[in-house]
Amino acid sequence: MNTPEKSPKILVVDDNEQNRELVAATVDAEGYEAILTSNGEEALRAFESAQPDCILLDVRMPGLDGFTVCERIRALPGGADVPIIFLTALRDVDTFDRALVAGADDFLTKPVRPTELVVRVQAALRLRRLSAELRDHYDLIRRQRDDLMRLQLQKEMLMSFVIHDLKNPVGSMDLLAQALVRDRALPDDARDTAQHIRDSARRLMRLIHNLLDLSKGEEGKLVPRRSNVDLRALVDVVRDTFDAHARAVRVTLEADVDAPSLVADQDLLLRVLENLTENAIRHAPQGSTVQLSAARRDRAVEVRVTDRGAGIPPEMRERIFDRFVQLDDAASDVASRSGRGLGLTFCKLAVEAHGGEVWVEDATPGTMVCVRVPHDT
Repeated sequence: MNTPEKSPKILVVDDNEQNRELVAATVDAEGYEAILTSNGEEALRAFESAQPDCILLDVRMPGLDGFTVCERIRALPGGADVPIIFLTALRDVDTFDRALVAGADDFLTKPVRPTELVVRVQAALRLRRLSAELRDHYDLIRRQRDDLMRLQLQKEMLMSFVIHDLKNPVGSMDLLAQALVRDRALPDDARDTAQHIRDSARRLMRLIHNLLDLSKGEEGKLVPRRSNVDLRALVDVVRDTFDAHARAVRVTLEADVDAPSLVADQDLLLRVLENLTENAIRHAPQGSTVQLSAARRDRAVEVRVTDRGAGIPPEMRERIFDRFVQLDDAASDVASRSGRGLGLTFCKLAVEAHGGEVWVEDATPGTMVCVRVPHDT
């Protein structure tokens, strides 16, 4: 069974009995409950005990005047949002300004017309209900925001723990696999298996570092540690890293470096090249070539990694740098390029941290990923 709504309570404060009776009759006719008081002290006590929904307050009264009563009500619990309408025979700017400063919501001059009084009270009550609803919505949104923030912080903490806990065992896997690869006493097939284990461990370690750097980038903490980088040596490291994997899938790695040095973060740049090279090998057809090239362009160095795969449509070339993006099935090659992890997202973040840019061009056939890093000569 629904509980009937309570009638709004209107606190009437006026030292003139006729005025009180007129106002009481007007609000009673609208179904409101009138609470009558004749001075400021009574009004303050009535407010605390009755908690009215609206106050009609005379300005000039013996003892506490309306301005003082208004200020004191505003300071009481629950008094900040109750609508207060001043009633006064004074029609001057000073009185109006003082009423606003004291905290009045509305201002009516005497003699009060009943119709106007009802309209002002109804408007004040509607505004109060609306304000309460807005506060409820705001509180709900704030709680939801706080809950989301708490979940985000918990997720980041969990990710941090997992990433750091993974680094040691993955590093151990890589070291053990290296030892097996170098053991000439092992059969060739066992050493090949160990090499596959090592390649997988290194890919996993790159993913771990990518996750760490993406987290730093979101917090604005990914700052390159710049030094002079031997670009030819760096490309040689990348070729050595992926040579066995490329030969296993019948892909040839080629390099053409016409920019021997660069000022950059060597670790970040190495992982950019590793991510781009691994991605290119994955999409290169058997018997084709993946090329790494570097050259100076104006006041920058451009590095390009090119494969002869299916290529990427122009409208999708920006999206492949989004994390975990999933594109249409019709573009399965594009989807697999971008949807397998965070490698390309990391590349974009690391290059932009250097003040550079990364983009995709058509290799006709295939895909060319271009990296430009500023380099002052």
